Amino acid sequence: MRFLGNIEAKIDVKGRAFLPSIFRKVLSASGEEALILRKDIFESCLVLYPQSVWNERLDALRSKLSRWNKRDQMIYRQYVSDVEMITLDGNGRFLIPKRYLKLANIDQEISFIGMDDSIEIWSKPNTTEQFMPFEELGKALESIMEGKDTTSND
Repeated sequence: MRFLGNIEAKIDVKGRAFLPSIFRKVLSASGEEALILRKDIFESCLVLYPQSVWNERLDALRSKLSRWNKRDQMIYRQYVSDVEMITLDGNGRFLIPKRYLKLANIDQEISFIGMDDSIEIWSKPNTTEQFMPFEELGKALESIMEGKDTTSND
């Protein structure tokens, strides 16, 4: 399952958005129906996970955390408690709860960005800040693909 692309959209006054049809087709082809919504850990955006992808990530996280370590339990609790189960209505719409709109600074215009196995939802004005200039991207990809150290500023 691969979500690719950057699609602009709007949410209505109730906080509903249409999941782009290209992403709905990917979900349908993979037999997925349920989605999980959460605020991204690092960025001011929301992330939609197909349930199978979410479950894989939870399993990976759980395998690295001890149930007998207080800090590990706090990490896991916080990670899993701040999620919302999402289902699409017959028209392909879903509701973004108000608290999530606030967390991601979303007003009305949004961008859906396919991130391979998940979908990011950005406030459209904030989207451009999350991309590198093309020249910098080219250099970074060249360095990565050639196996060079990407942390240096050469």
